[in-house]
Amino acid sequence: MSHLVHQRALSGADAINALRPFYFAVHPDFFGQHPREREVNENSLKRLNGYLENLQKPGTRSVQPTKLTFYVREIKEKEDIQKDVLPPGFRSVSFTLQTKDVLTTVMDVLKSCSLSTEHVKELKASSESPKSQQPVSGHGNPFYRPIKWDKSYYSFTGFRDPEQELKQAKKVEPTLSLWLRNHEKEATKKQNASVPRREELKRLKKELCQKFALEDIRWQRSWGVTHRCCQLQSLSRLSQQNPEAVLNLRGHTIIFTDQSGMNASGHVMLGTMDVHHQWTKLFVSLPSYRSLLQQTEWLKERISHVLGGIQVINVERLGPVQPIEEHCSILNTFHKRLLARRLALHPRSLQGLAMTLENDRSSPSLHEMGHFIIPATCEPSRLQTFLQSMACEARQRIKHRNQLQKEEEEVLLHCLEALALRNLSKEPSVRHNQMIPCCRRLLEERSPLMEGLRVEVSHFYSVMQDGDLCIPWDWKGASLKHS
Repeated sequence: MSHLVHQRALSGADAINALRPFYFAVHPDFFGQHPREREVNENSLKRLNGYLENLQKPGTRSVQPTKLTFYVREIKEKEDIQKDVLPPGFRSVSFTLQTKDVLTTVMDVLKSCSLSTEHVKELKASSESPKSQQPVSGHGNPFYRPIKWDKSYYSFTGFRDPEQELKQAKKVEPTLSLWLRNHEKEATKKQNASVPRREELKRLKKELCQKFALEDIRWQRSWGVTHRCCQLQSLSRLSQQNPEAVLNLRGHTIIFTDQSGMNASGHVMLGTMDVHHQWTKLFVSLPSYRSLLQQTEWLKERISHVLGGIQVINVERLGPVQPIEEHCSILNTFHKRLLARRLALHPRSLQGLAMTLENDRSSPSLHEMGHFIIPATCEPSRLQTFLQSMACEARQRIKHRNQLQKEEEEVLLHCLEALALRNLSKEPSVRHNQMIPCCRRLLEERSPLMEGLRVEVSHFYSVMQDGDLCIPWDWKGASLKHS
């Protein structure tokens, strides 16, 4: 029993040691050619880190259940890895953490990803070592990414060092002009072949939006055109089989994603793996969801009134979507905490500012884009001090963000016209200060091979299945070839 109790008091360093096989399987740096999956893993790692942080806080009795989704690499045996120059395949794993201690959390994560837990039994010795109590990151968070392991770890295991791989990839990365010469024909061929499918997608979307008075139809992920058409055709068939239930969609935005329900913004989510029966059940339940949405809007108004006019917003993310039920629960808990303390904030002192509420954070922070990120359990007086002290900085960041947005829109439009592109977009993970110089350099390069193509600025080179051309935001020009 004493052995078990001791194990349950795992330190942050012990947890990292125990989760190494997991980190190796989901490390975002190994998903360079799969930006959407990398972004999901990045987001889920942050949520896992916050969960583990909260478990280690003194006096913590319970932590809010947290749903996580990871793309797990299919890791080959040691002797095969060195021979394999291509990244292995991966699978999607979703699970909900409802644990009350670090050890059980570690075990749940490993088991959920079908990874061995045998090595966790050896943690007693490491947890007794004084070194295990040392922070392993200068950021004060032992789970802070990027995770940099000692080089001896890779030598011993035979695993590939992601940092070394990235450096090597940068060395051999071709210039933009060379890559375009090698792939422009393939992109053009695929793009031309996709034209009928794109027209069909456009027709289906317009037809469904008009028929059911929908605000919009969106996709959380960048599925191919054929996949999107199939999803819309499935919804169209359901509308013919059960027209009464589908009428409840009027005025809503539909998002095709991994789970069915309503998200924190009030959009109707249709899980792409769900069957028609599950969709129909959701449509019938929409009046109840709308009632819940009204409750969240009321709570946001009350919170804004108490906190000097600041707005509570939802930031859409690529990781697990926050359901309206969870969002409403967080708002309700936060609102009750505010009412318990009378705050001395001027009614309009924080007007024009915005904040998000997060369940997996322990400290308030200010995002680089200017909105506050506030833990749902933040102590009200501490929150007031933080908001008042950072309000001026937040306004400056918002002003800077708006300037960058305007600048990006202008240079993107100029690029689109000057290069005669059919479309120019960017990955959500590409920031304004990366997109702007990228577009300016494209204008300087003025490659005729890009004419008429659909270009997406990302972190890697690729020709997508429908002919969209992905280029890294920091692509190499001819002058940098030998640098």
